[in-house]
Amino acid sequence: MKVMTVLGSPKKDGNTAGALAMFEQLMGDGHEVDRVNIVDLEIAGCQGCYACQANPDEPSCVQNDDANDVYRRMLEVDAVVYASPLYMWGFPSGIHAFMERHLSLVTGYMTPDYKSLLEGKRAAMLLTCGGPVEGNTDAIQMVFDSFAAYGKANLVGKYIVPGCTTPDEIEGKAGEIVKKMAADLTG
Repeated sequence: MKVMTVLGSPKKDGNTAGALAMFEQLMGDGHEVDRVNIVDLEIAGCQGCYACQANPDEPSCVQNDDANDVYRRMLEVDAVVYASPLYMWGFPSGIHAFMERHLSLVTGYMTPDYKSLLEGKRAAMLLTCGGPVEGNTDAIQMVFDSFAAYGKANLVGKYIVPGCTTPDEIEGKAGEIVKKMAADLTG
């Protein structure tokens, strides 16, 4: 199985990166993993121009940045894991912009011609947060549900590692969660 992992944290060595690395290590046996670090890329937010809607067969955003290349790579994988810390009940700005630009992967929304280049691809969210799950991650989970449905992705699950405030806490808190995610994604 080919899996793309998208690290949406502005910190390449923070809690989310640690949990994602544990997952990638589990997937290392017999699976191909392509890591994308959003912080290393130039990806602007969607401009709402809808020029991308003219071509339903490939990513075609008119902005000349790194997004279309990542989307082309995404089309070659079986599954995508969106890994993010929780910032103010939502996604940090970098991964949020990347997710906005998924508009270029979907055409004809709410019409008989509705098509997504991600249709049927497995998708999962790996989330780390300093607080609890309940009453803290409700909004981001609803957003991710809608995001996956919009892209016609096969939402495998949302995997949340709560109570993490320092990277040294990740190993003890994320181990079982990322094992479940790996099993669910490949099962």
